[in-house]
Order: sequence, then C-alpha cells, then structure tokens
Amino acid sequence: MVSINYSSFTMFSLAHISAIFILFLSIFLLFIWKNKSREISQNFWLLERGFASTLLVMDIFYYVWLFRIGRWNLSDSLPLELCSISLALAIVLLWTGNKHLYDFVFYAGVGGALQAIATPVLDMNFPHFRYFHFFYTHIGIIITALYFTWIRGYQPTFKGVLKTMVILNVLLPIIFFINLFTEGNYMFLKMKPANGSLLDFLGPYPWYILSLEVVALFIFTCLWLIFRSWKVNEQGET
Repeated sequence: MVSINYSSFTMFSLAHISAIFILFLSIFLLFIWKNKSREISQNFWLLERGFASTLLVMDIFYYVWLFRIGRWNLSDSLPLELCSISLALAIVLLWTGNKHLYDFVFYAGVGGALQAIATPVLDMNFPHFRYFHFFYTHIGIIITALYFTWIRGYQPTFKGVLKTMVILNVLLPIIFFINLFTEGNYMFLKMKPANGSLLDFLGPYPWYILSLEVVALFIFTCLWLIFRSWKVNEQGET
C-alpha cells in the first residue's frame, strides 16, 4: 500500500484561497437562484433533507476517522465548538424547518463559520479528508443560513440577536466546566489557538473572552442590519 504524506495546512495558501473562493461562489449562485426558486418550491423538502444528509454523513465520517487513527479523545473531539453546535442545529433546521433554530444558525453559525474559514484551525491540507470536511461543513452552515433567508423567506430580527447572545452566555459556563473536566479548550475558553486567529487582536487571557462578547454582538448586529436593509429594499421594489 502506498502511503501519502500530507503537508500541513497554511493560511492564505492556494488551498485556503480556493476554499474561500468556493464559499463566495456558492453564495453568489444561491443569490442568483433565489429569484428562480419559486419554480421548484415543491422540491424544497427533498433538497433540504438531501443537503442535511450530506452534512451529517460528512461529520460522521470525521468522527469515524478520528476513532480509526486513534485521535479521538475527550479533550478535543467532543462536538462542543461553536461551529460544531451550529452544524448540528443547521442539520436539524434543514430537516425540520424549525424557525426557533434559525436565529442561532444565522447569527452564531454565520459569524463563527466566517471566522473559522478566514483563520482555520486545521492541521491537514488538501487533498486530505479533513480539509474537505472542515470547509464543506463550515460553508454548509453559511449556505444553510442564507438559504433559509433568501429562498425560504425567514427573516433575521434584532430579537434574534439578543436571543443568540443569551444562548451563548448560557453555553459559556457549561463549556468552561467541561473544559475543566476534560482538560480541553472548547470554544477557546482556556487559551487562544496556536496558529493565529481573530482572538489575537482581543487582548490576553481571560480578557479576550469579554472582548469576544462585544465583537460577537457587533457582528450579529451588522448581519441583522445588512439583511434587514436588504429585506426593506426588496419590499420597496415589489
């Protein structure tokens, strides 16, 4: 059997830029499709559940891979990162259309996934399975949120911003104590990622956690304002 030596992932390499390009291409195609979506509205459920299934299968394969190579452990393999939680809720949202899940996927999911794609915490490069898993699932979270906004007509609200912030602040102490028990660093509540991220600009530990609260509120509010203005413009044109 021929073994393949995979190089380490490097930020802003060709592999990274390509993934960012695919994200923006996917958003562009979804935006173009939103004007034609009424023609296939009866097939929404099939499309949504099919996409949800691909995200779920990809994530299951990831955990199978972790077990197979002996990398699964309590300290860093539980689905307790913000994007892992957002992915699970995005899958349920796609499968059920539950509007109560939409706000968290739209605000926390898009905000977290954009930051993760911009500064990936990733050790395996293209064409390793982990590279495809990382970018497919993170892009999937963003596309799910925009799909329900543009195609299904779900509307982000400022109440949703506040609700998402409350949920995050309920999750933080729970994740903090899980980190103590597992000696993990879920949601980066113990230390910053080693390969650099947005957190590097938010001060030392533990102050960057408080700074991140302000940044999260700012990002969520910007998302609400952008898509609120978009909705108002569309209604004004019709």
